[in-house]
Amino acid sequence: KHIGNLCNMIRKPLTKCERSKLVALITIEVHARDVQDRMISLKTETANHFNWLSQLRFELIDDPAEIAAGQQGLPQKCVVKQTNTTGPYGYEYQGNNGRLVVTPMTDRCYMTLTTAMYLKRGGAPAGPAGTGKTESVKDLGKGMAMYVIVFNCSDGLDYKSLGRMFSGLAQCGCWGCFDEFNRIDVAVLSVVAVQIMTIQAALREEKEKFMFEERMISLKKTCAVFITMNPGYAGRSELPDNLKALFRPVAMMVPDLAMIMEIMLVSEGYKDFKVLAKKMYTLYMMMMQQMSKQCHYDFGLRNIKSVLGCAGALKRKEPEMPEQILLMRAINDMNAPKWVSQDVPLYQALLGDIFPGCELPIPDYGKLEETINQVLVEFGCQRVAHSIAKCISIYETKITRHGNMLVGGTLGGKSVCWRTLAKAKTLLKASGQEGMEKVVHQIINPKSITMNELYGAYDLATMEWT
Repeated sequence: KHIGNLCNMIRKPLTKCERSKLVALITIEVHARDVQDRMISLKTETANHFNWLSQLRFELIDDPAEIAAGQQGLPQKCVVKQTNTTGPYGYEYQGNNGRLVVTPMTDRCYMTLTTAMYLKRGGAPAGPAGTGKTESVKDLGKGMAMYVIVFNCSDGLDYKSLGRMFSGLAQCGCWGCFDEFNRIDVAVLSVVAVQIMTIQAALREEKEKFMFEERMISLKKTCAVFITMNPGYAGRSELPDNLKALFRPVAMMVPDLAMIMEIMLVSEGYKDFKVLAKKMYTLYMMMMQQMSKQCHYDFGLRNIKSVLGCAGALKRKEPEMPEQILLMRAINDMNAPKWVSQDVPLYQALLGDIFPGCELPIPDYGKLEETINQVLVEFGCQRVAHSIAKCISIYETKITRHGNMLVGGTLGGKSVCWRTLAKAKTLLKASGQEGMEKVVHQIINPKSITMNELYGAYDLATMEWT
């Protein structure tokens, strides 16, 4: 009933701040309801039952150090418990941030990570891209109110720069999550193992100060180091054994997509979420199995998240429209432009099977289409229906995504399409059309400059990123 009330609230016009607050609340409440259902069905009757112990629990206790010192009556402190481990609550200000959909895999990940920290070890979630490794670490940090710093590792890192980061983490007591740690050079990793071992040894001995890289530094016992890895990708190295021993591994291979879709549809305000989540999950599974294997196809969690975000925006824009058509439109708008021609008939057949009797409304791009035709004539090109459709696809994709990639063979018309769209948008802005902006473009040939010039690099002399 409470979740139903929240869902009714989210369908009303809200500010961005209120909406993100409600989405986070619904996500947490749905998880709480699922946990209760599971405990009832498994007959969890005592506080020592594993089903109860395996949850992240918060308790107020008297500080043992204060009791030993004979200082009674001071405020109790909050601790976080899971299985047989106890950890401090961080009291880090959280703000109005989103929360992760907690699936059974996330629960197992949390259990491993909290046990690893209790044993003064690190945690190492491993698995393919887009399975929620980094997000799980960040969300556990939100749950325990810890400040989490995420750092994406590259092969340009050396042991000195990593040492400075570890030194900072130890002194301020926050968590560090090093993404794609196995990209770092093996020679560097073996030195890093010694640095992490020094910090973990100091934590086990409960020291307040310890010697790190020839400097005496203070140590806050809440600090922790997590690493995430993508095994088996190009440019990734195997971790040395002395480093492996310091981290508890967590395999995160296949996220529970059906459950994630369902909870995200609830939080976007869809009433018929169970049926729609099932339809969407079935469609994605069938597309994954039956469509040709192209390197730019993506049926992972990131794609699903952006499709559901788009579906939520459509729902708010047109609340009276049937929900099936809104979801179908979101899936189509986000995915249709990237299918290669041989897959289009199959995709349309699958869409028709999963959403029977639903017709996609054909959007009207009157003014934009006219201007694109006019620009093509200016450029001295033929007005081919296919290239006009592709210009409109680029326009649609630009609305929902920051970065876009045009894929195709030489002389396929990629440059013509984006140049035409840029000129058309500039002309429409000049004529006072709403929602259009003047387009300024810079062309860079990535082959003409080095990786360091393109992305920046770590200067070993000054220890600065340049």
